Amino acid sequence: MLGLGGPNINSFENQHPDLEASIYPRVSDQDVLYSLSEASLRSAIYVPTDFQHGRDGKTPVILVPGTGTYGGEAFGSNFVKLLRESAFADPVWLNIPGRMCDESARNAEYVAYAIRYISTRCQGKSVAVVGWSQGCLSTQWTLKYWPSTRELVSNFIAISADFAGTVGAWALCPFKGTQPGTPAVWHQTRNSNFIAALRSHGGDSAYVPTTSIYSATDEVVQPQSGMGASAYMKDERGVGVTNCELQVHARLKPAGLIYSHEAVLYNPLAWALAADAIQNGGPGSFERIDLGAVCMRSKAAGLSLIDATKTQALAAWALKNILLFTPKPWREPELPAYAAAEEKTYVPQELVADDPKVPAVLTTEIPDTLSV
Repeated sequence: MLGLGGPNINSFENQHPDLEASIYPRVSDQDVLYSLSEASLRSAIYVPTDFQHGRDGKTPVILVPGTGTYGGEAFGSNFVKLLRESAFADPVWLNIPGRMCDESARNAEYVAYAIRYISTRCQGKSVAVVGWSQGCLSTQWTLKYWPSTRELVSNFIAISADFAGTVGAWALCPFKGTQPGTPAVWHQTRNSNFIAALRSHGGDSAYVPTTSIYSATDEVVQPQSGMGASAYMKDERGVGVTNCELQVHARLKPAGLIYSHEAVLYNPLAWALAADAIQNGGPGSFERIDLGAVCMRSKAAGLSLIDATKTQALAAWALKNILLFTPKPWREPELPAYAAAEEKTYVPQELVADDPKVPAVLTTEIPDTLSV
């Protein structure tokens, strides 16, 4: 991996040139203002030394990692390798300080800035965005609250997304006031204010052509099957959406067996749809790929057993980083002012807060955060 531009592909202190025209603190009155410094936002972008900046017909691809990982850690043994060896794509990735464990809205600022910065560096060429896990949430949040980025994104590929949150997050953040939890995990709980704000006013529908790929056997994100899957994306704007539940579209074939949250990153059907989407500038199409041949594989062509094993190890590594992150608040962090009002208007039936099965919140006075 040293050939990617340096010994530390997980660096979040990267140096990049200034742009001729400013893109900070925003380029459109419709976009929200960044709360983080431009230096921090820019230095989280990792650009390999062989990046072609949109030349040779290659599409720039921004990779956004999941909770507990840097981009180099999450994608180095799967999408980075596959994209760099392709003839149609050129990847960069985000190494967000805190490994995506900080507040999800803050993480989204890095995505919004990277889309604008990389597109500008590539002479205005559209970029593709590949997100994994919380990386998908942060990307969808970006497209909602920085609407000027939509025209710069040719397609969005979501891997193991939890657009509607996950009941699995309750294992680490069960109920506010009962125990401290990592900010990004609070935001990914099934009934969080963050999820409510994201999905309000059409946020549960695609803003750009979107391909969402997920596994019913995901051990982190649940539910993850049928139209009730957390990763299921609507298409009310008619921009084009492909939803792919692996166990449905590769039924009883190797590509449709048991795939964990991170294993989807090396799944052959996931890669085939992602490659098709990037090459065609829209959602991945089942009709354009050879489903029979692709689904008879257990991992994407071009990846080794070692690559798959390294990818599979992401779960334990991410959990360790989540548990070690500090400070840990005792309740979900407040949303930014621009989004706080929206979450109050969204109350889907499946997320009713006053469910009698949910125990009452403790009222004991406790500190807001805990450092360990």
